[in-house]
Amino acid sequence: MEINQDQYDEMVMNLVVEGGNARSLAMEAIQEAKKGNLDKADELLKECDAALVEAHNAQTDMIQAEIRGEHIPVMLLMVHAQDHLMDAMVVKDLAAEIVDLYRKLAEKA
Repeated sequence: MEINQDQYDEMVMNLVVEGGNARSLAMEAIQEAKKGNLDKADELLKECDAALVEAHNAQTDMIQAEIRGEHIPVMLLMVHAQDHLMDAMVVKDLAAEIVDLYRKLAEKA
């Protein structure tokens, strides 16, 4: 059984959208920490985590379909979607570290 084009497009777009949302939320968290709004930064990082979970779920659906023998074509859009997800994951990790640094600086002030 093959995944139809609409299903494929939906899965790929979920990766792009949720990955993009996660990256934006992580960057917003850094900006809020920079302003001294550490509680808001923490809230944004939690929202970022939720977006990453959604993206991961979309990715997992695709992997499970492949395991079931449903061919998943690897197209440029898929590669782009995976780039979005990986970028978001890295930015989130760095944002968490930067927010933590701002927190430590605020404690010393």
